[in-house]
Amino acid sequence: MKRLLLSLAVLLTSAMAFAGEGMWIPMLLQYNEKEMQEMGMRITADDIYSINHSSLKDAIVLFGGGCTGEIVSDYGLLFTNHHCGYDWIQRHSSVEHDYLTDGFWAYDRSQELPCPGLTVTILREMRDVTEQVLFEVTEEMTEEKRQATITENMKRIIAEVEKTTDYKVSIKPFFLGNEYYLLLNEVFTDIRLVGCPPSNIGKFGGDTDNWVWPRHTGDFSIFRVYADKDGHPAEYSADNVPYKPVQHLQISLKGADEGDFAFVFGYPARTSEYLPAVAVDQEANVIDPIAVRLRGEILDIYNTYQEQDRKVRIQYASKHAGLGNGWKKWMGVTEGINRFHGVEKKRFYEESFQEWCLGSRLRYLYINLLKNFEAKYKELEPYKVAYTYLTNAGLNIEIIGFAGNFNKLSEVTKETPQEEVDKMLASLKKASAEFFKNYHQPIDEEVARAMLTEYLQNQPADFRPDFLNDIADVNAYVAMLFEKSMFTDEEKVNDLIDNFKPIKAKKLQKDPALVAYQSMIRFYREEINPKMKPINDELAQMQRLYMKGQMLMEPDKRFSPDANFTLRVTYGKVEGFRPQDGKNYRHFTTLEGIMEKENPEIYDYVVEPKLKQLYNNKDYGRYADKDGSMHVAFTASVHTTGGNSGSPILNADGQLLGLNFDRCWEGTMSDLVYDPSICRNISVDIRYVLFIIDKFAGARNLIAELDIAE
Repeated sequence: MKRLLLSLAVLLTSAMAFAGEGMWIPMLLQYNEKEMQEMGMRITADDIYSINHSSLKDAIVLFGGGCTGEIVSDYGLLFTNHHCGYDWIQRHSSVEHDYLTDGFWAYDRSQELPCPGLTVTILREMRDVTEQVLFEVTEEMTEEKRQATITENMKRIIAEVEKTTDYKVSIKPFFLGNEYYLLLNEVFTDIRLVGCPPSNIGKFGGDTDNWVWPRHTGDFSIFRVYADKDGHPAEYSADNVPYKPVQHLQISLKGADEGDFAFVFGYPARTSEYLPAVAVDQEANVIDPIAVRLRGEILDIYNTYQEQDRKVRIQYASKHAGLGNGWKKWMGVTEGINRFHGVEKKRFYEESFQEWCLGSRLRYLYINLLKNFEAKYKELEPYKVAYTYLTNAGLNIEIIGFAGNFNKLSEVTKETPQEEVDKMLASLKKASAEFFKNYHQPIDEEVARAMLTEYLQNQPADFRPDFLNDIADVNAYVAMLFEKSMFTDEEKVNDLIDNFKPIKAKKLQKDPALVAYQSMIRFYREEINPKMKPINDELAQMQRLYMKGQMLMEPDKRFSPDANFTLRVTYGKVEGFRPQDGKNYRHFTTLEGIMEKENPEIYDYVVEPKLKQLYNNKDYGRYADKDGSMHVAFTASVHTTGGNSGSPILNADGQLLGLNFDRCWEGTMSDLVYDPSICRNISVDIRYVLFIIDKFAGARNLIAELDIAE
């Protein structure tokens, strides 16, 4: 019976790889083309990725450092998610100009708002450089020697390519270091905010609805890419002009019907699909629950203060969103892994892998892998827990994190070159202005009391920073910290920066917030990292070997590499899902659902009066579905993860259907274990986006420059 169950599990695992799973390298998409066309695609792999002519890849961008966007006009207009543009919307917001609450629309280009520091990256070409990168690398090498050889090889390859191009050149590992690809990217630095809906549209449902289906969120924002007059990337200048892309996306008004083929083109950040069972178990049932508990306490504190003060709500909006996103996702990961037996499925697969290892003496390299994984992850666990407390408790005390910016300044002496000091001071001046603009001390004091109490109660003395072991009374320590530290006082901080002399560095070293920061960093550098690094190095070597073994065991299976913030294509079908008995969700939601959720007493469920008027009048224009309703969002069985936020979801003709913005709660485990029956991505319907731009905001200037297919 066990043998039968094992066989069924292996068959299931193999079958799952062809059911929406996989983040595919676009330059190799010809190997997926037949399957994609059998599923309904009407374009070719060459239409999606080509270096010989313009293709869809030329319209897809890495937005900032963590999202995807897409160019949708000949004038560099760019769509991404509202939550991807959130930091930039928040930075431009104030009580007088509350763009988070009221939205923002540029009705001509002179009104567009510069976003210094924001970048947009466009991939121009990928090249397989595996052979060159692994030149003279052998299995007998230590991990340290291997990495040193690879690093030197990559430096040499990059230097040679840089002689022939103005693009930014980098090399990324794939398949856990079994393959390497070179990337040629063009990076634009003059990006401007063009439009965003009010948060009651762009973030409708807030944290309550986050990661949950049904969703009714108009999660979009609009930016524009600018270039110099020759079309090249340039720093902000009033003389810059809208970037003219070689390709932009056409927009479809036909909508997404059940069973339609769809694909997502974007920059997924990180998946770990090929980890052993012990690693998945540790992540889902040890590490994630700790982070969830700590972040949950902080979010409760944020909520209390944000509900009482409009200014504080704006100040902490981005911080809340950042903490809350991971908090809720990790809860879903734990629930999904356990409820859908993710660890057990991994162990079934590992049994078959072990049998394969024993099937030939030539596979001796792989025989002890799984046993060694168990030992190494057990050894790693206490250090990983310690690191989780450090990053989620200690460094989430804002005053301590802010003080850390001044650590290098505290080491300045008379011998430090003045040019270096001036550069530090200029950077700190900017950091100080940003910090105090979004800082509310009562919140930070309460967070400090909660997090330091958690730390002391749950981590042994030798697994926490030294300064914590000197605390006899948390309340007394926190009172002292905020009373004596200069980092709560903007005037004192600016005085230090404006009138800095090397003699002040010694006084700075005694500040209790900086002392706490230095203790945390010292703890990481001297106690945690030296213990974790050799274990992680061994695990990396073992994981690379395990990946190679899996590919040898299943030579006919198409493997897709884990996400690593490089451009990928994922595909599946538009479809609803049934996450549990009695729940059967259709694939789309409508504006009617927003009205049903309305609650004027809860900020996240306030409905904009203009939106309600449009609904009551059924004034949807040409953006209504053929059923007469205004569709808001839809689900599909397309494999996505963080970084795919803002990615276009495209139809069989490569036309824009919507903007991917989330996953269903039940399927958030897909970074570790993918289950095609419940893993669904969520996208805002592009017709709802256009409806808001046109009918709600009246920004017809933006509609006019789009390429819309009726």
